[in-house]
Amino acid sequence: SIGETGAWACLLGGLYLCWRRTASWEIPAGCLLAVLAIAGTINMSHPASEWTVLHELFSGALLFGAFFIATDPVSSPLTPKGKFIFGVGVGALVMLIRKLSGYPEGVMFSVLIMNALVPLINQWTIPVPVGGPVPVRKK
Repeated sequence: SIGETGAWACLLGGLYLCWRRTASWEIPAGCLLAVLAIAGTINMSHPASEWTVLHELFSGALLFGAFFIATDPVSSPLTPKGKFIFGVGVGALVMLIRKLSGYPEGVMFSVLIMNALVPLINQWTIPVPVGGPVPVRKK
């Protein structure tokens, strides 16, 4: 895919989109933090491994998917908390697919799986108005 060769270009372009507020920063932040945490844990438990945390962050289509695919405003959650949860889910599923399946890359599958969970995430992260929920009038 296009994101496999230009990791720095994807990173710079994604940061520019977040800076211009075209894309929300919560989704890429959650995605990259999840990959960083899981890859760091794996790297600490297997220090002789050839793959480091930087390999996991800058290889494949992770940066392209985190900044340009997962931040699609139509299929991503509505609230900032929901967007962060969505990003963490995408990052965790990417690492799960990379490490436990036969596929070397899992960005496409992880974004599709998390897109299916967006209505549930939206329902969980509905903000409560100040003063509590609006009472329903009985007729």
